Amino acid sequence: MAGRIRDADVALVRERSPIADVVSEHVQLRPAGRNELVGLCPFHEEKSPSFYVNVATGLFHCFGCQQGGDVYSFVREIDGLSFREAAERLARRAGVTLTFEGGGTTDRTVSSQRQRLLEAHRVAAEFYAEQLTSHPSAGAGWEFLNARGFDLDAARRFGVGYAPTGWDTLTRHLLARRFTGQELVLGGLSKQGSRGGLIDRFHHRLIWPIRDLAGEVVGFGGRLLAGDGAPNAGPKYLNTPETPLFKKASLLYGAELARRDIARRYQVVVVEGYTDVMACHLAGVTTAVATCGTAFGQEHVGVVRRLLMDSDERRGEVIFTFDGDAAGQKAAMRAFEHEERFATQTFVAVEPSGLDPCELWMRGGDAAVRELVARRVPLVEFAIRGVLGRYDLNTAEGRLAALDAAAPLVGRIKDAGLRHGYAVSLDRWLGFLDEKFVVRRVAEHRSVAAPGSPAPGSGRAGRGSAAVASAVDRRRPGTVDPVVVVEREALKLAVQFPGLAGPMFDTLAPEMFTVPAHRAIRELVARLGGVCGGLAGTGDVATWVAELSTAATEEELRRLVTALAVERVLCDRDVDDRYVDEQMSRVQELHVTRRITDLKSRVQRLNPVSDAEAFNRAYGELIALEQHKRQLRERGVGAA
Repeated sequence: MAGRIRDADVALVRERSPIADVVSEHVQLRPAGRNELVGLCPFHEEKSPSFYVNVATGLFHCFGCQQGGDVYSFVREIDGLSFREAAERLARRAGVTLTFEGGGTTDRTVSSQRQRLLEAHRVAAEFYAEQLTSHPSAGAGWEFLNARGFDLDAARRFGVGYAPTGWDTLTRHLLARRFTGQELVLGGLSKQGSRGGLIDRFHHRLIWPIRDLAGEVVGFGGRLLAGDGAPNAGPKYLNTPETPLFKKASLLYGAELARRDIARRYQVVVVEGYTDVMACHLAGVTTAVATCGTAFGQEHVGVVRRLLMDSDERRGEVIFTFDGDAAGQKAAMRAFEHEERFATQTFVAVEPSGLDPCELWMRGGDAAVRELVARRVPLVEFAIRGVLGRYDLNTAEGRLAALDAAAPLVGRIKDAGLRHGYAVSLDRWLGFLDEKFVVRRVAEHRSVAAPGSPAPGSGRAGRGSAAVASAVDRRRPGTVDPVVVVEREALKLAVQFPGLAGPMFDTLAPEMFTVPAHRAIRELVARLGGVCGGLAGTGDVATWVAELSTAATEEELRRLVTALAVERVLCDRDVDDRYVDEQMSRVQELHVTRRITDLKSRVQRLNPVSDAEAFNRAYGELIALEQHKRQLRERGVGAA
């Protein structure tokens, strides 16, 4: 067994794995200032983005749940990996061969289970794609594709392949590549046959590789083809079972292809099948994705929101496409169950003739698909009209029954103005011509949700300690204590701009920091010999931050180091000597102000006659402090 990974290789992988690039494979990031990017946290549900990445320090931090760290920490947390597994994944991504103390490299003998499974799926995807153009029985697959308008270029674009008719063709291919039978079963590529031995999971099926947001193949979807003579051929569509890689509740087919256009257009189009995704992309609707053999659910909501960076601005849109039949109506109602989890707007696009996007593309071409998306209607309206359609609106009894059935749907709308607007529309759709009556009826039927429960991600304390929580987070309203702001700004400068801040920061005594967590950081810097005496003197900010994190023995202190390294400084210009001087002077000024207050209290208690000597000494010290405070205020007057 190889030893630990060499420190030089760990550093090289970190250098070749820019944190913004790695995080962007899972989180949609947008610029938020100098060296700073922001997105919705992938580790907890939130309405407004509080997840920040600092490209200069190579760190991330969520100011909601307090999760943070470097690129290794992110990969470990997002995929539940050990440090070695995270290092191997990043090394593979960066094209680095890891070496271990005591000998050995990142070959198959030391590669992690996850990397082995990913490699097996990559090889399997290549195998299936090759079979589509070479296997004698693949003609049925081409008949299926050609009948839907897909040619060889389209098949290659989406990686479509063919699972041969042989019972163990893929299994033998992978075993020959030195993967183990246990790995093939664990990854869902093979299974135990009824007569013993391993057989392929997919037989005589058209195959679509399903990838995660990083573009790694994690599973497959297979469509049964005509002409399969095997008994009990199985369901029409078959997906990879749940595996360490394949979690269908959180995967969206085509997301890795659509993610960039989703971010650019602020739009996600959710369709129902693999061919629908293909047709939409070929028609120019390149924001289309599909679920993988399961209904759209809560975890899919989280994926879509992170892709959109869905926030309270409500500028994005999620568009569901459903068939116009009863099954489509049912799917729409399931989607409506999750509607309130989105901060953005949700819509439904339904073809009146009942055609799915692929069928519509076959008949009407690119323009028909684009027009389908353009004709979208709000999901709330679609759901309400679906309920109304079940009643006879030509009778008073039918209209009243329809109102009572639709009112709870309207009542669930959180926005009061929107809720009132739909109540008015409901009156018009039902033909009561009595808005007050319908509005009152909606209010009576409104669901009684627990009013005091906080919105996800709003004001969570996360896992931070009381000391760290006392440190201001300027991104949350209410934390406006000027003393806390000034102290934290000085610490951020020392962490992010050590070359500029060091000479002045090192003159600040720990007692100048009133927040316990801030004082702990100042003492930590002092233990390392000060900013000028630590690794910060080399000019390598990332190395300096790493030294601080390593020296922080308590987890909460490490989290605060990360937060200080990620949080934006409160400067509307480039940070320079003047700004540093202003901020350090303000820390000193606040400290002097506290000393003046204490000294004034002492002078008040002294008798100028009986305590003349002590009084005169204290008074003289007070005058000197007042003069020093004026000097500091003049130096810090440019800070706001």
